[in-house]
Amino acid sequence: MHEELEPGPTEWGGDRPEVGVGPWAGPWPTDERYDPELLAEGDRRNVVDRYRYWRREAIVAELDARRHEFHVAIENFQHDHNIGTVVRTANAFLAEAVHVVGRRRWNRRGAMVTDRYQHVHHHPQVGDLLDYARARELVVVAVDNTPDAVRLERTELPRRSLLLFGQEGPGLTEQARAGADLVVSIAQFGSTRSINAGVAAGVVMHSWVRRHADLDTAW
Repeated sequence: MHEELEPGPTEWGGDRPEVGVGPWAGPWPTDERYDPELLAEGDRRNVVDRYRYWRREAIVAELDARRHEFHVAIENFQHDHNIGTVVRTANAFLAEAVHVVGRRRWNRRGAMVTDRYQHVHHHPQVGDLLDYARARELVVVAVDNTPDAVRLERTELPRRSLLLFGQEGPGLTEQARAGADLVVSIAQFGSTRSINAGVAAGVVMHSWVRRHADLDTAW
């Protein structure tokens, strides 16, 4: 049985219409991308309609052919709970990959099973991530609200980027900041010193998309 289902009404916090589609009506398609089990039982997964009834492997292959040229990394030395949100957002913006630095384990609940369609890599230390970026000629863009950071809103993010975020609370480690090619901050106007790491990741990814993505290919 397929287990990658959206949360039910209780998990959403109230009654909610059933998502997805029921069993396929009419003659079944012969395209090998379609999953016989899903055709027979319906598809309640967290996927856009284009991919309804498709095998997971077929969806990943199709996404791999269109992925954007940016990567996302987040430090996880204190069990950051934002990683699931970062993975889900990276999937929405079709990042090449997500990198988790530090602890291998993270709470996948916030990812809404998008980690099954998004490449997620683990690096024990920041140095390992930086080596990965250098080997692939990725520009490391650290996101932190430090005095020496340049405004994201006044900066053109490189096409081949690795967007690096710190964990909730302490932010980026000194090694991460020192190893970055560019440090950017998000303009804020209120009283809080910082914004949630998952939110910050979404803001920066969207900035990359606005500059480099072909918006005609968006859903």
